[in-house]
Amino acid sequence: MIKASAGSVHLKRSVGLIGLVLYGLGVTIGAGIYVLVGETIVRAGPYAPASFLLSAIVMGFTAASFAELSGRVPQAAGEAVYVEKSFGLPWLTIAVGLAVLVEAMIAAAAIAVGAAGYVSELVPLSDEVLVIVIVILMATIACWGIRESVAIAGAMTVVEIAGLLVIIFFGIASDPGSLAELPAALMPPPGNWSALSGVLAASMIAFFAFIGFDDVVNLVEEANNPRKVMPWAIGITLVVVTILYVLVSFVAAQNVPVEELDGASAPISLLFERLTGLPPLAITLIAIIATMNGVVIILIMASRVTYGMAQEGRLPAWIGAVSPRTQTPLRATILIALLVLVLAVFTPLDTLAETSSEVLLVVFVMINLALVWFKLKGVPAPENTFTVHIAFPIAGVVLCLALLTGASIAGG
Repeated sequence: MIKASAGSVHLKRSVGLIGLVLYGLGVTIGAGIYVLVGETIVRAGPYAPASFLLSAIVMGFTAASFAELSGRVPQAAGEAVYVEKSFGLPWLTIAVGLAVLVEAMIAAAAIAVGAAGYVSELVPLSDEVLVIVIVILMATIACWGIRESVAIAGAMTVVEIAGLLVIIFFGIASDPGSLAELPAALMPPPGNWSALSGVLAASMIAFFAFIGFDDVVNLVEEANNPRKVMPWAIGITLVVVTILYVLVSFVAAQNVPVEELDGASAPISLLFERLTGLPPLAITLIAIIATMNGVVIILIMASRVTYGMAQEGRLPAWIGAVSPRTQTPLRATILIALLVLVLAVFTPLDTLAETSSEVLLVVFVMINLALVWFKLKGVPAPENTFTVHIAFPIAGVVLCLALLTGASIAGG
């Protein structure tokens, strides 16, 4: 195996628990709810919250596997390195690493398209031009430096969470009694195939909205005390976004007709205007921040995956070179940004979101299998590493495959 030379420049360890959580929340929230809540409701109707809850459950078991693996193998390019250390098959490592990169680029493209939809509400330029400007600007931030990038992303995350809390507050305050209907929205009647089919069909879109917690592990080489803080960062991210998504989708389904959400390029702005009667300028600006935040964080993650694979000799070393000035993988960031631009300009939003979810589910199957294989081989986890029972990764495999199959049948 070819590895980077000992004298090469390495990543800087400077991110704590709060930074990791804000990073995870930023990419997760920006990745989905601001862009795709309308499409989820179009498919699942009043049961959209059930689609988000189903996706969260599937994510939960895999999140537990990531939490343990981040301690077993504390290296950037998490998914690829986990497979490398578990199975020892170079071709499988490369396949998983490239799948992660493809998924990340598709996801960033989808969010960039969503960001352009919000920006176009304020700026009279074509979506293509806006996408180009957005990706270039976010790539510049990602190239700057990890502490600076995470600080900017953290500030943007606080703003985007505030925007969702405003939506939830006005939605519930307008009709406090509607909360009594939330349990029914989370549990479609077992005999109602139409409702169940809608939930499954929407689950791939809803699943896209949870992409992000897995990105946190790719900052493990830049995190302080990663074995302690990484499991907490993953768990907090997943719990917070689940609560926000369920409540926002419930409020949206209760207050905006499906016909108006269908094809809406700025669904959160539409929801804000409907709930408050106020001009949607403020929430549109927040949505722009949220979606741009999602783009910059995914660019950071994808460049770290590229760096990690280059360190392990699975990609050419020059791609993963770290800039002595910024201490970031500059070339990888620029290359990823260029590929994101191509995808964003030429591929429809819903296709991007569904494809990203499908690729990620396949990757999650491999990650859970990697942990199962570690445990079956009896490889002990390092001291002070968070661990889970083997039932968790097995359940993760089964649930990911079930969601893929169920969504495919319902969508077909």
